[in-house]
Amino acid sequence: MKIEIDRKLKTPVYMQLYTAIREMIYSGRLTDGFVLPSERNMAGMLDVHRNTVTRAYAELKDAGLVESRRGRGYVVTFSAPEEKEFRKKSVNWQSLMREEYAVFESDFDYLYNKSFDENIISFGGGVAAREVYPPEEISRVFEEIFRRGSSGAYFHIPYQGDGELRKEIASFMETKGINVRPSQVQVFTENNQAMNFLLSLMLEPGDKVITPEAMSADLYRTIRLAGGEVIPVPMDGEGMICDNLEAIIEKEKPGFIYVDSSFNNPTGCEMSMERRKKILELSYRYRIPVLEEDEGSELYYEEKSLPSIRSMDTEGNVIYMYSFSLTTTPGIGLSFILAPDVIIDRMKNMVSLHTSNPDWISQRVMLEYMRNGVFFSRLDDFRDICRKKRDLMCSCLDKIKDRFGMDYSLPRGGVYLWLKLPGEINARELLRLCQKKGMTFMPGYVFYSEKSRGRNNLRMNYSYPLEDEIRRGMDIFEAALEEITGT
Repeated sequence: MKIEIDRKLKTPVYMQLYTAIREMIYSGRLTDGFVLPSERNMAGMLDVHRNTVTRAYAELKDAGLVESRRGRGYVVTFSAPEEKEFRKKSVNWQSLMREEYAVFESDFDYLYNKSFDENIISFGGGVAAREVYPPEEISRVFEEIFRRGSSGAYFHIPYQGDGELRKEIASFMETKGINVRPSQVQVFTENNQAMNFLLSLMLEPGDKVITPEAMSADLYRTIRLAGGEVIPVPMDGEGMICDNLEAIIEKEKPGFIYVDSSFNNPTGCEMSMERRKKILELSYRYRIPVLEEDEGSELYYEEKSLPSIRSMDTEGNVIYMYSFSLTTTPGIGLSFILAPDVIIDRMKNMVSLHTSNPDWISQRVMLEYMRNGVFFSRLDDFRDICRKKRDLMCSCLDKIKDRFGMDYSLPRGGVYLWLKLPGEINARELLRLCQKKGMTFMPGYVFYSEKSRGRNNLRMNYSYPLEDEIRRGMDIFEAALEEITGT
């Protein structure tokens, strides 16, 4: 038997010997009953210490591939099981799944997908207004992009994202007070994907993440699937309450602070400047990374939204995440993160493990719209349309809120209304009635890591439905309230 040992490898010699013999057994070159050379002889053949061979043989024995027999030494005992009668058995797929996935909470996903059901009026999904980018215009852009594709290389996108697009993103960030190099930008399909990669990279099992108490359902699920623990901090109309945040940090020793700073999903509230500064101060004091999500910042309806935490960061402690999902045509999925070079280098390596062909078409479309200025000019259209829809939905609510004891705060921006129902009305029960009548929304409990919370809250999205759908949907909402309250 010929075995080669490479002493330049970092793999220990005993493991090289174990692996070589195991491969010979698995390939059938060493069959049952074959007697391995004695430890002394093998050590002499390979010019290694006898203890090295002893250790390799012990690994083979532990793996059930050989046995040590008195008077014979180490004998190969691996063999395929003998053929015999058997009963067909189906795989128990449920038992093979990790428990976190087997009990995966999917109410949010079900209701989000209802956004695209033409037979129902949906206030459930956070989807961009569909009136801004006409289909015929998008068709022309697609046609132009494909027309340019004269070579296979044109359809290939680097793992970090299209280089020209990253330059445009860096320029876009300058308008938001953030100076960043294209090399510090990593492009993703959506924020959920970016979050998944980031937490997989930086979160150890058992690590804790501070979050606002009401948050995107995707966020707390991603944290838990990464092995982390959510530490929710109460909110008010100015975002995460920071009065006791330092004490929470001292007690919990979190690995991250997550904030949804501009028009929080689901509450629509905007974090105050004082609290933004406080979070940055605590990040500096305790050397804690901050993950800031900022996708709603362009959809302000009164004065301009506040500066991001990232724009105030002088030490590189804030990872910034942004999505175009609310400010481009529905279906063009694109987001990005801004992070230190060392994080971006690892990110693009992780992307390469999951796909060999990143979504090139969305990146080319976004590049086209940013280069020709259409993206920036259409932001005013998005603001005008969403402001009108917000006001329409609020006017419908104002007519009935006192009658049913509901309450809400007028959002200054974003795409969500967060309603508080009186204690006797359960949002889940109200949702069932609305669905029967042809309308849906998001019940509040899906935005809490503890499902006992938010039972009297609900979230309505006003960006995606058309104005007529908002009117008809609010009529259904009123009828369902009448039925559930008996009024």
